[in-house]
Amino acid sequence: MKNVPTSVTQTCQRARAAAAVTRELTTAAKDAALADLANAIDDRRQPLRAANALDVAAAREAGLSATLTDRLTLTEARITAMAAAVRTVLALPDPAGQVVRGTVRPNGLLIEQVREPLGVVAVVYEARPNVTVDVAALCLKSGNAAVLRGSSVAARTNGAIADLITGVLAGQAAVPADAVQLIRDNSRAAVIELLTADGSVDLLVPRGGHRLLATVREHATVPVVIDGDGNCHVYVDYAADPAMATEIIVNAKTSRPSVCNAAETLLVHEDIAESWLPGALGDLHKLGVLVRGDERV
Repeated sequence: MKNVPTSVTQTCQRARAAAAVTRELTTAAKDAALADLANAIDDRRQPLRAANALDVAAAREAGLSATLTDRLTLTEARITAMAAAVRTVLALPDPAGQVVRGTVRPNGLLIEQVREPLGVVAVVYEARPNVTVDVAALCLKSGNAAVLRGSSVAARTNGAIADLITGVLAGQAAVPADAVQLIRDNSRAAVIELLTADGSVDLLVPRGGHRLLATVREHATVPVVIDGDGNCHVYVDYAADPAMATEIIVNAKTSRPSVCNAAETLLVHEDIAESWLPGALGDLHKLGVLVRGDERV
């Protein structure tokens, strides 16, 4: 425990030094690193699966719920999706340096709003190891350095992914290997120190449930963006394409029900409820989805 402050501090300091470089990277350099990362994920499936199998076995032995164990598990399809997600980020336009808007004042002064990297972005998250890859890719593309702190139940998997990322970055001519850092201390004290790393962390994003968000609200002194802890809604308007609406709600609920952004609430405009809702609910029932509705439904 005595080493926790030093460990987290040094991790953030390495990311801070790397951020000075990542903010100046060319689009070509960032995209080359992302392309290599996607290929490395495809090529190193077995080490990732092996590390994940140890985490899943330990989670089951500890009595982790089936829902959380599913979030933790890396299948072949999910590893493929991780690599595909990196390639999706690669294909995005480079946001760094984009001019959002501008105006010329009467005296000829040009004023522009320009997107710039934030610096060091820290993310604290729970059981889903794919978040390690998602955050790393998004931060690299936007010219930021990342500090990651995942769940203790995914420690081996996150460690294997972080080692893979570091190896890829170490092979780049321009991108610093320290651009993506993983905090491997799984204690609560390490989280609190990260939340109070003023001057080292420019933005912290928590991704998790109520307990994590409560800890962030209580202790954070760094800038934070907090989202909701689930209960995602889908609204179907009267002008919606019926077939598309059905496809959207089925995908939103059943593609991966265990994750926190799976749909939980369906809202339907009253003008199409009678004509559209019975068929849509029938499709959900066929897939084993239990639907609770009000008297009108």
